[in-house]
Amino acid sequence: MIFLGLLFVSYTNKSFLKIGKGTLAPWDPPKKLVIGGAYRHVRNPMISGVLMIVLGEALIFASIELFLLFILFFIVNHIYFVYSEEPGLIKRFGRDYIEYKKNVPRWIPRLTPWKKKNEG
Repeated sequence: MIFLGLLFVSYTNKSFLKIGKGTLAPWDPPKKLVIGGAYRHVRNPMISGVLMIVLGEALIFASIELFLLFILFFIVNHIYFVYSEEPGLIKRFGRDYIEYKKNVPRWIPRLTPWKKKNEG
């Protein structure tokens, strides 16, 4: 689980660079909406990767503290995405993000990758 989480985090960071032409840093955000790769299945694959890492650690070490950190991290991120990140993405990317948000779930991945209607 930890290895898979690390792959997700690494892969999604590369997607920000290649597709979005930006980074995670607030001073260099993606210039394009990143909806390729893992982002076609779930809106927050990077956070999903971090959650997999923390949950994997909690399981390996049989740690209730790490499991509680996993729960807290999920709750804090959920609140942040709903009340801050998503409204900001709507302002930056408008209808493109609204369409994406309607078709791609926030946390539970789609089984099939989403494609914009004009992608063919």
